[in-house]
Amino acid sequence: MKIGIVCYPTFGGSGVVATELGKALADRGHQVHFVTYNQPARLDFFSENLFYHEVSVSKYPLFEYPPYELALASRLVDVVRFENLDILHVHYAIPHASAAFMAKQILLTYGIYIPVVTTLHGTDITLVGKDRTYKPVVTFSINKSDGVTAVSEHLRKDTYEFFEIENEIRVIPNFVDLTRFSLKPKDHFKKAIAPAGEKILIHTSNFRKVKRTQDVIRIFAKVIKKIPAKLLMVGDGEQRSDCEQLCRDLEVDDNVRFLGKQDAIEEILSVSDLFLMPSESESFGLAALEAMACKVPVITSNAGGLPELNVEGVTGFLKDIGDVDGMAEKAIYILEDEARLETFKDNALARAKEFDLSIILPRYESYYMEVLEKSKMHLI
Repeated sequence: MKIGIVCYPTFGGSGVVATELGKALADRGHQVHFVTYNQPARLDFFSENLFYHEVSVSKYPLFEYPPYELALASRLVDVVRFENLDILHVHYAIPHASAAFMAKQILLTYGIYIPVVTTLHGTDITLVGKDRTYKPVVTFSINKSDGVTAVSEHLRKDTYEFFEIENEIRVIPNFVDLTRFSLKPKDHFKKAIAPAGEKILIHTSNFRKVKRTQDVIRIFAKVIKKIPAKLLMVGDGEQRSDCEQLCRDLEVDDNVRFLGKQDAIEEILSVSDLFLMPSESESFGLAALEAMACKVPVITSNAGGLPELNVEGVTGFLKDIGDVDGMAEKAIYILEDEARLETFKDNALARAKEFDLSIILPRYESYYMEVLEKSKMHLI
């Protein structure tokens, strides 16, 4: 197949999933064309089956805000026509699904019908989509897609609850590439961070308010009173300076390291003992899955799709949003006993294997074929 993928080219979950999916499809022999405004962050190697098409937005002074959706629709028309694409897969409803619909209508004037699969990732539904400014467009775009998937059962239910959706939504969960995300021999790195054998806790995110990054600091401050430990904060964003100040206020700044954005996150996860994700909203929890693949148990909130990933008392623990005391208590419980910690680590890896790329990828391929088969009626 010749597949067009539209995504945000960032470190966020939707962009990461879209890019990793495209790379895996290319490895399987499909021709994959990424269409976005920058090269995706994880599109970091050359393949004869991978192509990148940049979307350029006019700087015409009439526009107070650059009309990205129009530029994307035009670029999609161009790529579909001249690369003879079979299907478009757009990740994140706003503005990708609506731009794809516009492109599809334009392509019909050329006698081309291009089926569109839209994957819903989370905040495009739970945050942006519920904004009344965008809700009609989100609803329309989902209903006019030829196929719709969601990354968790919780997100699927939310979409039906918040919008008047007539389309079937298929749940295809996020995945992890176990050839990349696995425990690496990084003992020298671990000794550099924790020279006295301290336990290493880790959090990775874009440091937005929804991630409750300050709760991470508060949890750690309680853990370190019981267990010698270090905390690695990976990522960047609007909450970083507040987190740094909170570390000073709680007098744990000497034991916390802010590492910024990191490409080789699997190497950092490989030296970690426990992953903290106290988010108030997570459609799936991809960062937690990547940690589990590196044998890192997780303490998470019970928000969104996290209970579909994190198995209570097996791979870690789930607590109510904001329950800092409960999360700290369970973190100490895992870390205080070496044999117990190893059991949780083994369980985390076993659970991650259920979401291996080799298992999830064929589900996407099968769904593409199903959508293509249905779309044949439009060509008659």
